[in-house]
Formats: sequence, structure tokens, C-alpha cells
Amino acid sequence: MDDDTLDDAELDVPQEPVARAEQQLRDYYNGSKGLIWQRQAIFFAATVLTMFYFDAYRSLACYGAVLLTEVIDFAISRRLDAHSRLDERQIRGFRRWILAATALSALSICQFVIIIALQEPSGGHFTPLFFLLSAAIFAAMNNHQIVSALALRLAIYGASFLFISLLDILREAPPMSSDHWLHFFTVLFSMYFIVDCSFVFLKNYRKNLQQMEVLREEHERTKVAYRAKSQFVSVVSHELRTPLTSIKGSLDLINTGILGSVPDQFQSVLRIAGRNAERLGDLINDILDLQKIESGEVAYKFAPMDVRDLIAEAVEANKGFADKTSITLIADIDGREGEIIRGDERRLMQVMANMISNALKFSHEGGKVTVGYSRTGDTVRIAVADQGVGIPENSRDKVFGKFTQVDSTDQRAFGGTGLGMNISKKIVEQHDGRIDYESTVGVGTTFFIDLKAWDQAKAA
Repeated sequence: MDDDTLDDAELDVPQEPVARAEQQLRDYYNGSKGLIWQRQAIFFAATVLTMFYFDAYRSLACYGAVLLTEVIDFAISRRLDAHSRLDERQIRGFRRWILAATALSALSICQFVIIIALQEPSGGHFTPLFFLLSAAIFAAMNNHQIVSALALRLAIYGASFLFISLLDILREAPPMSSDHWLHFFTVLFSMYFIVDCSFVFLKNYRKNLQQMEVLREEHERTKVAYRAKSQFVSVVSHELRTPLTSIKGSLDLINTGILGSVPDQFQSVLRIAGRNAERLGDLINDILDLQKIESGEVAYKFAPMDVRDLIAEAVEANKGFADKTSITLIADIDGREGEIIRGDERRLMQVMANMISNALKFSHEGGKVTVGYSRTGDTVRIAVADQGVGIPENSRDKVFGKFTQVDSTDQRAFGGTGLGMNISKKIVEQHDGRIDYESTVGVGTTFFIDLKAWDQAKAA
């Protein structure tokens, strides 16, 4: 077997996907960095304890060796962080560095405990064995991401366990019934316990890693499917828009009588066709808007604006619809101090149009719709209040959902795409605002949007 084959077998790279191997490396060092101060506290406490009860100079020298391995480990971690992606060759290189750093770290810790054991008289060597057991359990819990590194560390710890437990046996050659042999077999049991714990942590880690990979793959498939759906909807909507524009334009020409008089029996049919063409056009426009918003393709042009100007323009734009429905549309802005907000005027006009048109649709003939604003603290509220039918309780999901309407029956007075308020909600959220409503059935509804007031002095 050549050297390259041996390295690959030891480092497990060919048996694992590169992405998983890289993830294990990063998990290993992320865990190590997260516990750095905990390790330093443990090392410092152990050093202070051994300096008091054993040789202080030897304890400090061992502590310095342990800190040196920590510096090496940190340097490798920084090198790993400098790479956004790793190829197979780099992964093998980092694993070699990890094995070398692991060997140095384990040897420095074992040197520490063995020096303590050699300073003790014959006995159970409780202190060094306890330190070593703690280090082994700590490794099993936190260094199980890379099997070869964990196995190397535990092998060095195991050899030290055996050396310390055999120290008194070699010194005194006691009978099998003595406590020395009991301590030796207890150490063997402890070593088995540590190895068993290591396998449990390793098994759980690999299981979690596999589950994360499955979730990642499902997420990627979902994103691909969503992009395909969005592209399909966009293409179909664009393809429908051109012929629909021609159809609607032709129907409008016929209905105006420019092309000649229309027989009475055709007029109602043509009017229905014109209205349905308009509804279909609105639906296509809303679908395209929603698709752009959800895919992040909408570019918002934020600029300071006066709320009074926004309300006045929105009311003026919807006056024609209000006149058709015999409803009075009022802009409650006269004689009031202006409030400045920062937003995309075109998109906020779209939100205002949705709120006003809904208020007009669900108001009684001869009723009144009022558009106004108020300020509380740093929040400016723009409200559209009607005196219409109201909205039943527990209807928010329908009001702000996709393709849903509170009144979805065939007998509703006005149609709609069921997307307007959903789009409005997404637009307002992009302005770091909130859209909601208050309603009483039979009395009316007030839709409002809350936006942050723009302070020119603070912005400067």
C-alpha cells in the first residue's frame, strides 16, 4: 500500500463527501473555539492546585506547554477560517495539522499528570487519574467530530492511564488481592466507559449531521422548485398580458361606439366581457407584482415624503371609482401639520389604492370613506375608515392571505384577485412598518399602516 493510499484511509476523506468532511472540520474548530475560555479556566485551576501541593516550577512548566498547544490550535483555526471553501487536498492537509496538534496537546496534558503521579508516594494516585479522566471525558464530549483525532487523543490518554495505574505495581510487585490491582482494574473499566461514551457522542453527531444534510438537500430542492414555479408563473403571465391587452382594447373600442353602434342585445355581453378582461388584467398584474416581491426583484426607491401629499394623491386617483359607487371619498388633511415619512412613493401609492378600493367596495351606497393620518411618538399612522359591512372576527388570515377573500361567494358585490392585501402587507413590511385593521360587523372597518416618522435632523 503506497503512502497516499495510507493517508486517505487514515483520514477518511475518500469515504466521505468533501462537503461533509469540510463540515466536520469546521464543527471541530467551532466547538474548540466555543470552549476556549472553559479550557483555560480548567488548566489554570489545575495548575494552581498542583503548585500548592506539588512542585510549583514543574507545574508552571507543564502549564506553559499546554498553553503552547492551545496557541497552535488557535493558529490552525484561524487558517481554516480564512478559507471559505476547501477542496479535498486542503481537507487532508488540515486533518494532518489537527492530528499533529492533537498529539502535542494530549502529550502535554499526559506529561502534566504523569509528573504529578511521579511526585506522589505509593497509593491510588487519585489526583492525576482524576485529571486524566476529566480530560478524556471532555474530549469524548467535544472532540468527536473527527474520529482519527479522537482515537489518537484517547490512545495517548489510555497509555498514560495504564502507566500511572501500573506505577505502584511495578514499584512494589503486590499480590493480586492488594488495592493496587483493584485500582488497576478500576482504571481499565474507566477506559472502557470513556470509549463507550465516545462512540455514543460520535453516533449522535453523525446522525445529526446526516439529518442536516437531508434538510439541506430538501431545502435546495424546494428552492429549485420554487424558482421554477416563479419563472413559469412569470412567463405565463407575460404571455397572457399581450393578447389580453389587445382583447381589452378592442372591447373598449366597441363599447365606446367609435367603431359603430352596438346592437342592444350585444351591449350587456360586451360590458361583462370588458369587466372580466379588466379583472383578468388586474390578476396578472398582481401575480407579477407578488412574484417580484417574493423573489426580491423589486427595487425600492426610498425618499422623504409628506403624508398629506401621499393621501391627497391617493384620494384623487380613486375619485373616479368613488363616483361610480356613489360613495363620498374624503381626504382629512386640510389645516393639519404635515408629517414626513421615508418610503417608496410608487409602492406606498399601491398600498393606499388597495386600502381605498377595498373600503369603497365594501361600503354602502351613499356612504363615506375617510382617509386621514395621526402621529403617536415616532409612529405615523395612515388610516382608511369606511362605514361598510365590516369584517367578521378571526378573518385576518383571509384578509392578508393569498387568493383569499372574506366574502368568497359568487354573490359578492365586487370581485377581486385576492392578492391585493397580501402584496400590501409585504410592501409595508419592506418599509419596516405594519398594516392591520379594526372592524365591527355592520358598522365599518378602518385599515391602517404604521410607519416610522422621518426626522431630517437625525438623518443628517
